[in-house]
Amino acid sequence: QKEIADALNISDKTISKWERGLGCPDVSLLQELALLFGVNVERILSGDLGPNNVNGGNMRKIKFYVCQACGNIIYSIGDAEISCCGRKLTPLIAKPQDEEHRIYIEEIENDFYVTFSHDMSKQHYLSFVACVAGDRVLLIKLYPEQGAEVRFPKMYGSKLYYYCTQHGLWVNE
Repeated sequence: QKEIADALNISDKTISKWERGLGCPDVSLLQELALLFGVNVERILSGDLGPNNVNGGNMRKIKFYVCQACGNIIYSIGDAEISCCGRKLTPLIAKPQDEEHRIYIEEIENDFYVTFSHDMSKQHYLSFVACVAGDRVLLIKLYPEQGAEVRFPKMYGSKLYYYCTQHGLWVNE
């Protein structure tokens, strides 16, 4: 209590009251508390400061996130609270490929050569392609006005995920 009180420039009696449920921190202290404990403010408010399940990660349950403000790409294989540019991100829901978002896979040497018949303009393009198999994620970032093609090492039993900036996440198993 004393260490926390000193770090926040408040009394240890105040900390004691919080622990006993007789009061709560002032809103102005929440950011400092979050930094002190290495958690985000949302976790402090919910009272859930425990870690995720250590064995919770599973490649078959991979989740992709894309920040709409900056285009940052993030993935997780377990429960996660992801934020970017000050906004909470929600996991993308992968849809099975359709005619507009179809991929073509060809074997070349020890690779899979993957092509897409997709627009690659600045307003509408594929932002990334990820090959997920077993214990790996190979993610390739694509840019507008670049060719809609990638090469991945052969990994059988893999899934290909690809993200269209206008229509979301797609998957080919």
